[in-house]
Amino acid sequence: MNYQYLNSPIGTLRVLSDGQHITAIEWPEQHSDTAGQIEQSDTALAQCVEQLQEYFAGTRRSFDLPLAPGGTEFQNAVWAQLARIPFGELRSYGDIARELGKSKAMRAVGAANGRNPIPIVVPCHRVIGSDGSLTGFAGGLDAKKTLLNIEGALD
Repeated sequence: MNYQYLNSPIGTLRVLSDGQHITAIEWPEQHSDTAGQIEQSDTALAQCVEQLQEYFAGTRRSFDLPLAPGGTEFQNAVWAQLARIPFGELRSYGDIARELGKSKAMRAVGAANGRNPIPIVVPCHRVIGSDGSLTGFAGGLDAKKTLLNIEGALD
């Protein structure tokens, strides 16, 4: 596993890869143990860091990266649905559940959303409560607000 740090408007992110795919983006103060990992770049990391920098600069609206998030079949289905949420748009947990054909699975969608290992690229920050409130976020609500402001999703 390789990793690279990225200074961003929401703190220092750590981007991890298996050498070919992005496997995780970790929030500040949530960086995992580095045993067995090497701080060095590779093609996937370089592409991811470049695209994240463009996103934070306001010049990128979507990502085109090789991803390998792991996870269960259901989690991967949720994360794939998150990746379909357009830039600057919001969805509720109920919306995602309905789009998956599992309208009663809102809590399961919320749990999968919270375990998304590749935030920002897989835009879990675009998911809000059914009442329009900003709900819990692994990176913190301030980071969620910053990301949504970058996208112009908050009025």
